[in-house]
Amino acid sequence: MPLVVAALLAPLSFFPPLGLIEARLFDLFSTLAPPRPDRPGAIVVAIDEPSFSEVGQRWPWSRDLHARLIERLREAGAKVVALDIIFADPSTEEADRRLAAALGPDVVLAADDVTTPLDQGTQITRVNPLDPFLDAGARPGVTSVDLDGDAYLRRMPLAADGFAAQALRLAGQATEPPPEGALIQYFGGPRTYPTVSFYQALDPQAFLRPGYFKDAVVLVGLSLKAATAAEAGAPDTFATPYTLFSQSLTAGVEVQATILDNLRHRLYAVPLPRPAMAGLVAAAAALAACLCRNGMSRRTVLAAALNLILILAGAWALLRFGRVWAPPVLPVAAALGVFGARFGLDYVHERRMRHAVSEAFSRYLSPDLVAQLARNPSALKLGGERRNLSILFCDVRGFTSLSERLKDEPERLTGLINRLLDPLSEAVLAEKGTIDKYMGDCVMAFWNAPLPSPDHPARAVGAALRMLEAVDRLNAALRAEEGEHAPAFAIGVGINTGDCVVGNVGSRWRYDYSVLGDTVNLASRLEGLSKEYGVSLILGPATAEAVRDRYALIELDRIAVRGRAARSAIFTVVAPLAGPPDPALAELAERHERLLEAMRAGRTAEALALVAACEPLAPSLKAYYGRIRQRLSRHA
Repeated sequence: MPLVVAALLAPLSFFPPLGLIEARLFDLFSTLAPPRPDRPGAIVVAIDEPSFSEVGQRWPWSRDLHARLIERLREAGAKVVALDIIFADPSTEEADRRLAAALGPDVVLAADDVTTPLDQGTQITRVNPLDPFLDAGARPGVTSVDLDGDAYLRRMPLAADGFAAQALRLAGQATEPPPEGALIQYFGGPRTYPTVSFYQALDPQAFLRPGYFKDAVVLVGLSLKAATAAEAGAPDTFATPYTLFSQSLTAGVEVQATILDNLRHRLYAVPLPRPAMAGLVAAAAALAACLCRNGMSRRTVLAAALNLILILAGAWALLRFGRVWAPPVLPVAAALGVFGARFGLDYVHERRMRHAVSEAFSRYLSPDLVAQLARNPSALKLGGERRNLSILFCDVRGFTSLSERLKDEPERLTGLINRLLDPLSEAVLAEKGTIDKYMGDCVMAFWNAPLPSPDHPARAVGAALRMLEAVDRLNAALRAEEGEHAPAFAIGVGINTGDCVVGNVGSRWRYDYSVLGDTVNLASRLEGLSKEYGVSLILGPATAEAVRDRYALIELDRIAVRGRAARSAIFTVVAPLAGPPDPALAELAERHERLLEAMRAGRTAEALALVAACEPLAPSLKAYYGRIRQRLSRHA
């Protein structure tokens, strides 16, 4: 993946808009704690608005005025005087003679390379100062510069006889042309260099401290905030990296001073070669791939952020201390591309896993619960947690005898069991329960996991009543299909509520999402006792207490429970509590309480009489009261 990302990004290095983005980043990085010379390499004499006011001449000024400036600067001790003014056209004979007389081997005059596109190619014309000025000993220095596509000046001039390079040579300092593509290191916005006005330099003794120009390289040029005249056009100013912050342009003469210091101290930045840049992009992609090899997580996102910060900080440090510009755009894009691809793969994998979880749990949970789990997988805490649950066991009565009857028809037996298990399972799912497992003809289910269900005891009881109704409907359908000899199903249901451990149970090869605990064991025992007590549904004490306000219950008996010294009451449901109070239910509850009290006190005759009184009030409990009568008769 890293190589693919790097290969896809490599062609972008030839995309011009990317170069502008990299250039703007250079603007930003080069202005963060830039390296600065110990002292400025030049003093700027500005042809500025105050000078126009003091001189009182229209531009261009008389050349004898420039001659006088050169003489005053030389007298003040200036080592080199460089005029960023092109004297390519003759003026008056007297003025030109006066200027030529002031020139000498310590003076640089501006020259220009004019590029003219033609049909047959590009023509470059050198515009030099007048020959008499060069004959007087002045050196021509090319002031031409190349702007970037956004009109910012960033590139070092490559001409060996550049204006700043010539000034350095006259000052006795050897210079080497910068590499192609070298970038100017600026040190500040406009007026960063020591600057005096032209009129002040004409009379340094009156306006400046003694020795101000001693052994200095002095650059003279326009430094205006407005055009000097309508015909003169825009002033000689340029946008630099500091324009981002100052919103101001820098005078061309000050740019030349900056270029001078870049050459003198080799402070210009050299762009990293394309092969090295490609290697850097590949390295950034490889590092990102290593960081996210185990998938995306919070820790990986933090590592990714640190990685991007390191790339940016490394680019700045390489520029600041190594004077090498390695644009971080493509390395950052490579790292982001790898992180994005990894995130995409993880997202696809998670979608598949979520689909697999939904597919798996759809066989155990209702569609609504599956949808909630899909939206919030963290609700499914794998590995085991303690939670209060309601457990339901449902077993088919007489399944063994039915299997014996249909031993030669296994397909029919399987079909009948499936026809029974379908509505039983549907009853659980309708009440938002979780089907734990099928054990032959037995169904185990629980509520309040994996998603919370505050009314889980009532839902479990509701599912049990739905199961009983489903069995009645199935028996009716079978009788309609097969007549009176059709098999008749009956079920026994046990429900208990209490604390359990729920989670993944099994081995490393196979596991199930299931529940463990004494609550589960008691629920299974209650299902077995349902046959003994002649009822279809038995509730544990906690379940009964939770649903007492919704259903009419009667206590069946008190049984010994593991871990408890006292015997625990078990209950069954007589009817839902819906509508106005039913006097018959109230009377049944009162008589049944007296029956249990008489049985526990050993008053057998009274108990038998109360059995006879209770039976007409609860026809559904006929089998239960019949067993009570038999038990009392054995002790009579």
